[in-house]
Amino acid sequence: MNGMAVEVLLDAGVVTRCRRRVHLDHDPTMRGAELAPPDPAAEQRIADAQAHRARIAEWLRAEAQGGWVAVPPELPAAERAELTRAALADGVALVWGATFPADRDGGRRGGINLLVRTTGGYAPVLVVRHRITDPGSGARTTVLPDVDPDRAETDAKRKVRSHPRDQLRLAHVRRLLEAAGYAEPDRAVGGVVGLDADVVVWHDLTAPTWPGGRSALDEYDERFADRLAVARAAASRAEALAEPSRILECKRCPWWPVCEADLVRARDVSLVVRGEDAVELRRAGVSTVDKLAALDPADESPIQWTGTTFEDGVALARAWLADLTVVRRVEKVHVPRADVEVDIDMESFGDSGAYLWGCLLSGADIGVEPGYRAFVTWEPLPTDDEARSFARFWAWLSDVRARAEAAGLTFRAYCYNALAENRWLYASVERFAGAEGVPTRGEMRRFVDSDEWVDLFRSVSDQFLCSRGKGLKVVAPVAGFTWRDPEAGGEASMRWYRDAVGMDGGPPDLGQRERLLRYNEDDVRATRALRVWMSEEAAHAVPFMGEL
Repeated sequence: MNGMAVEVLLDAGVVTRCRRRVHLDHDPTMRGAELAPPDPAAEQRIADAQAHRARIAEWLRAEAQGGWVAVPPELPAAERAELTRAALADGVALVWGATFPADRDGGRRGGINLLVRTTGGYAPVLVVRHRITDPGSGARTTVLPDVDPDRAETDAKRKVRSHPRDQLRLAHVRRLLEAAGYAEPDRAVGGVVGLDADVVVWHDLTAPTWPGGRSALDEYDERFADRLAVARAAASRAEALAEPSRILECKRCPWWPVCEADLVRARDVSLVVRGEDAVELRRAGVSTVDKLAALDPADESPIQWTGTTFEDGVALARAWLADLTVVRRVEKVHVPRADVEVDIDMESFGDSGAYLWGCLLSGADIGVEPGYRAFVTWEPLPTDDEARSFARFWAWLSDVRARAEAAGLTFRAYCYNALAENRWLYASVERFAGAEGVPTRGEMRRFVDSDEWVDLFRSVSDQFLCSRGKGLKVVAPVAGFTWRDPEAGGEASMRWYRDAVGMDGGPPDLGQRERLLRYNEDDVRATRALRVWMSEEAAHAVPFMGEL
């Protein structure tokens, strides 16, 4: 069978998928391989997206003019494709749940949430459960339920939020429309309805908005041709065009147990350095962790590094061989400390909002009871009650800062990876501007930009090399901290939150609320434990990279 042509039909997802995963998905010898168990959080996100799309479909159906056809998703693909073909042939204004006939010449299959009839054909509209705009201007939009791209106007209040995957999915459908004979001949546009479901954002798929002046269609065509070649080689058992290499996608990939075993067996260099650095090292003949560890960082580097440095790469390889989670990059570890300290951790639910701000107060006595406190709303997000809990959090934090200053004491607040906290600090200020107790953006900026706001993730990154990742759940145990809940983690907390607020129709689960509070408290206690450890001699017992 080796080298025989086998028909392969790919959906839109392949263009943003790891090349090795595409290979494994189509390799007949991998049938029956042990895969990672399904991620419940990912499955819940899929279910949430389906419910979101169902709500949008019902709204648009009620408002539809000029005809509406919904293709039943439970039907076999061939029947869905035939119903879609008939609707397009009849010129139906809106076709929901469209499925295209297989494009056998192009190697494509797939469908789209909505097809909109235009003067020259049909335009695709994707419905997603994430935010698609940011405050600003320049996006081309129509206000729902208007889904006609001919009436799109430049929006003075919205700019496009970057979601390359959305545009590539629209490009896939554009090619399917062309193959079916229903694409607009004079333009290639596609729309996206997001989480807020207030507008359709329209993308020109031929506009030079991608790096190098490329368009979404240019990018899609190149990626799809590559993935199709990978899949066809795998399906026909020809020489593989994609080999395993550890990347960020690996931790959520069902094929990770297969790839991990292959990588560990080969002692592959991507186990310690990822991305383009690993690719370039292999090309330079440094294919294993052992070979990288054997290099002298004082010599000339074999590659131009992008994700790390030559010295750090060698140290990471040596740490991996020595089974060390962290090694010191500096002779003397330092972390900013203060007389009064607050550790902060925020819990959010996707793009819907931040429902919990947890704080741990420690240090000098300022007349406020030390320890953990939570500022929370248990109304299902999104909710205006979020403004109340956020305002209470800010009032408490501002009072602590003011008391410390009045007592002549220094103050600092700490988090782990400020990207998440900063996002919701600013988002809360913008969304609830004018609400009682909510600060202005200027007030928030002065706090975030001050020395009082410390990102421990940056301190760890600057002073330690971490051979198994730099997440708090990886680094804090080095400082002796353990979480009380064996399932503690961001993905698990999403499931707990759903139960805690009764999001799926059941009564709110008070036990899950307590579980979330306990998890959040452990997170802020973990950052404090890590900071205390970094301030003491215990951190200097960690081997120095220069000594490996």
